[in-house]
Amino acid sequence: LRMTCARTGQVFNFTRKKEVSHSAILAPKGAAPWAVCRATLWGRAEEQKRKNAQLAREIVVALPIELTHAQQVALIHRYVQAQFISLGMVGDINIHLKAGNPHAHVLLTLSDIEADGFGGKRRDWNHPSLVARWREAWAKACNTALEEAGHAARIDHRSNKERGIDLPATVHEGRRTPANAEAWDARAEFNAWVRTQI
Repeated sequence: LRMTCARTGQVFNFTRKKEVSHSAILAPKGAAPWAVCRATLWGRAEEQKRKNAQLAREIVVALPIELTHAQQVALIHRYVQAQFISLGMVGDINIHLKAGNPHAHVLLTLSDIEADGFGGKRRDWNHPSLVARWREAWAKACNTALEEAGHAARIDHRSNKERGIDLPATVHEGRRTPANAEAWDARAEFNAWVRTQI
């Protein structure tokens, strides 16, 4: 996929992103046809952006490794539709099928969508209570999908403290490279220790 910014003329080349196994745009019922064209959608979002203003919100979720790719796709589609599209947002979904770390990036619009472009910003979509609601909804969606697929594994969105576990949380390991090998090994070792304590 190549996209050209209409404002700057800059070309963005995503053709080398080999780990992207699924891409889709979900829009509210009755949205203008341009809302499901990635280049037009984000071009129009860019047009209405003020200097230093936020262009979109990104949600990143880990996908249960127990599920098949088709089940992961169905899960993220159901979740995005129920939590974001139902409010009037447009969601741009991209699944990254990394070995041992399948996850989805979802870019969400921040304004009402109208026939010829975007309307005003929806400040109610920034309410802090929504983050907690979205996290809990993701855990429930994952657990429902796992149960339907016959898996015993479950996830919990709550912190260790909220769950009554007197242990630090694991840390994000990221990708191991020659430049960060020592720090990555330390993070991996720490996470392995935490898991043995649970």
